[in-house]
Amino acid sequence: MKKYIAFILIVILGWSLATTFKAIPFGADRRGDLNHPDKVAAYYLKQSPEALQTANSITAIVVNFRGFDTLGEVTVLFLAATGLASILYRKEEEEEDVERVSLPSSSLVRTGAKILFPLMLLLGIYVFVHGHLTPGGGFQGGAIIATGFLLMLITYKHFETNHNVMVWLESLAGLAFVAVGLYGLFAYGSFLQNTHSVGTLNDLISGGLIPLIYIFIGIKVGTELTNILDILLKIKKS
Repeated sequence: MKKYIAFILIVILGWSLATTFKAIPFGADRRGDLNHPDKVAAYYLKQSPEALQTANSITAIVVNFRGFDTLGEVTVLFLAATGLASILYRKEEEEEDVERVSLPSSSLVRTGAKILFPLMLLLGIYVFVHGHLTPGGGFQGGAIIATGFLLMLITYKHFETNHNVMVWLESLAGLAFVAVGLYGLFAYGSFLQNTHSVGTLNDLISGGLIPLIYIFIGIKVGTELTNILDILLKIKKS
């Protein structure tokens, strides 16, 4: 009986996928005409600078037009980090029995790491704060910040990150993202709906809620990746 049910479900799924792919005009010119905003691409290109006052159209698409998808991506990253942390979880009394995987570093490497670390943090912050104006955004900026912490973790064997602070920052950033979405729902009738006070195009204060969303994403991604790297670089003492 189970085999028949599985076969029927596979047939239904296959038929749904075939119907969906058949409806997609592969190879067709989908660039559209900017004078006809009913075209998807043209609509995005037209509405990003005019309605949202966002110079980076990719940002407008990722954070505003398909904000639900971005929320899903952040959720997937959170679940991945939570799953990894649960697998590699150590009790407090076991923390004394672990050490970081790190080879001895020369004075040149240590000096370079000290100089580069604050610059990398500053660059990561710049990338997600200006995500609505220039290429980049929350995920890219968060990854740069995590890379800066990785540099310190592999250079200095006794460099420690405050796990509690990272968890709090990650949690607050995630809650803030959801709060912004609920604000759009209650204020404008749509989850993650942008505010009508969007600012002036090409100004730092523009794009409405989009810069705030990218800041929250950048903090969340940076803290999650840093925690993952810190956990992976620790092994039990022999």
